[in-house]
Amino acid sequence: MNTRKQLTIGMVAIFAFASFAFTALVNKEVKIKESTINWKGYKVTGEHYGTIDLKEGMLSFEGDKLVGGNVVIDMASIKVTDMEGEYADKLAGHLKADDFFGTEKFPTATLKFTKVTGHDAHYHITADLTVKGITAPVSFDLNVSENSATTKLKIDRTKYGIKYGSASFFDNLKDKAILDEFDVDVAIKF
Repeated sequence: MNTRKQLTIGMVAIFAFASFAFTALVNKEVKIKESTINWKGYKVTGEHYGTIDLKEGMLSFEGDKLVGGNVVIDMASIKVTDMEGEYADKLAGHLKADDFFGTEKFPTATLKFTKVTGHDAHYHITADLTVKGITAPVSFDLNVSENSATTKLKIDRTKYGIKYGSASFFDNLKDKAILDEFDVDVAIKF
């Protein structure tokens, strides 16, 4: 076989291998209107819950494997759904105030994936969550199927400087104490 023919066969083999070995990165935009975030906060005497909106987001895939992602959360969209009228508005206003999320100064929060492990639609995510300008790591499991992803996670609000009513920081709160962790239930469409 002549050198030119060997070189051509070698180049074809390299390109064929490269096309299988390197799958293109595809970013899939989150469908904001079809995605939901539900929250639930706890106090010694009960709980409150509601919704918050996504502002934008993207999940990154290599083939059908999740490899990254990020979302921006619209903190000013916090709603209370376990009450109605004046009481719901008052609590939502307090959650938006500086005691909690300070949405006038910090209108968004961000979540950026830093590590993705797993496969077959079941992933473990490590991410940087930034709330009120403070970034701290969070970890959670994410299930991906077709064009949707779901997760449930706990967030410790005190890691982001939100200490209002926390028995970890204030004595003698008794039945006025608010637990440090709150639950977030996320369903994303992309």
